[in-house]
Amino acid sequence: MATIRPSSDLRNRYNEISDFCHRYNEPVFLTKNGSGDLVVMSNSEYERLSGKQELSHLLNEGLASMRAGRGRSADEVFSELDKELRIANSERLAGYVGRTAESVADEMEQIINEVEHG
Repeated sequence: MATIRPSSDLRNRYNEISDFCHRYNEPVFLTKNGSGDLVVMSNSEYERLSGKQELSHLLNEGLASMRAGRGRSADEVFSELDKELRIANSERLAGYVGRTAESVADEMEQIINEVEHG
């Protein structure tokens, strides 16, 4: 059930609203003159919702690209990522420091971007 409070509570009961948002990971809807005005939520909940929205957007872009015949199949992408990880792990075990997990992650991100954007 939605938690609705007057906007004056933001000033007068900030800590209570903050505690509620953090404890229950739910937003608080604030009204101004009896009408909806703002929504307040914890930063972590905002990040979670933003991440879900971004993921959904990227998945939709990927699906549209796939339907249009652009990019590579998921099997090709994951095969290449697996190959890159195996090479990096072999090099790490052999003491080679030219490639780091971060550099491989950057390469993987580049591959993913290629798939997403053709």
